Amino acid sequence: MSTYTQILYQIVFSTKHRERTLIKESRTELYKYIWGILKNKRCYLFQIGGTEDHLHIITSIHPAVSLAALVKDVKLGSTSFIKEKKIFPQFSGWQDGYAAFTYSTEAKYNLIEYVKNQETHHQQKTFREELIAVLNQQCGI
Repeated sequence: MSTYTQILYQIVFSTKHRERTLIKESRTELYKYIWGILKNKRCYLFQIGGTEDHLHIITSIHPAVSLAALVKDVKLGSTSFIKEKKIFPQFSGWQDGYAAFTYSTEAKYNLIEYVKNQETHHQQKTFREELIAVLNQQCGI
């Protein structure tokens, strides 16, 4: 019997000290690199986006890959890529830890749109306010 899962993850993490170092002009290059990491881990990327100080990744994770190992690989690989390519000169690293949430597959399109609109969304809410709201929503508060 084969292993089958249907779990949609939203993974969120920020730059160290929430420094606003991920300049818009170079983010697409970073997103493509992270997509490659996910693809190599046999994970499916639905959407990636963010702002100057954090990223959101909407993905399904291959059953043989642990969430913690995947986030570690994304952070380590992208840090090396950023420093090698010098695409974000002020970047000093990623925060310790991350947030990850699971959703039903019915939420996929809303999540994709939400991540696509991060720039607009964060004109009204800070990263901290956003994360607290998502945590409250997940807990039913």
